[in-house]
Amino acid sequence: MNIDSITNGFVIDHITAGRGMKLYDLLGLDNLDCSVAIIKNVASKKMGKKDIIKIDADIDINIDVIGYVDPGTTVNIIKNCQLVEKRTIELPQMLTNVIKCKNPRCITSTEQEINHVFKLTDKDNGVYRCIYCETQAK
Repeated sequence: MNIDSITNGFVIDHITAGRGMKLYDLLGLDNLDCSVAIIKNVASKKMGKKDIIKIDADIDINIDVIGYVDPGTTVNIIKNCQLVEKRTIELPQMLTNVIKCKNPRCITSTEQEINHVFKLTDKDNGVYRCIYCETQAK
């Protein structure tokens, strides 16, 4: 398998095997007009198997989405073919418009302009609750 190096962009690494496609969908990477590589089930000494996503574009990516889907993932930022920053991503304290409230009585169900905002209420179990109605995210 031959995947070109990245000039300017990101490598999302140490994704738990099987979660790469979920990240791809939630980040909206299918809408990009650049090279995006998803590598699934890569052998890893640390994790056994992992997924990797390479994005060859200097774009804004929602780090909160990555932290929500798979905390512990690393994001490598590449500029001019050089690694300039490596970040380990944690669970975000707040999520805005990443997930939607499932409660039909929540104000976000009737008022479409309102952001879907969830707050981390249990870090150990990764539990998020809607800030408007306290419904737990699934």
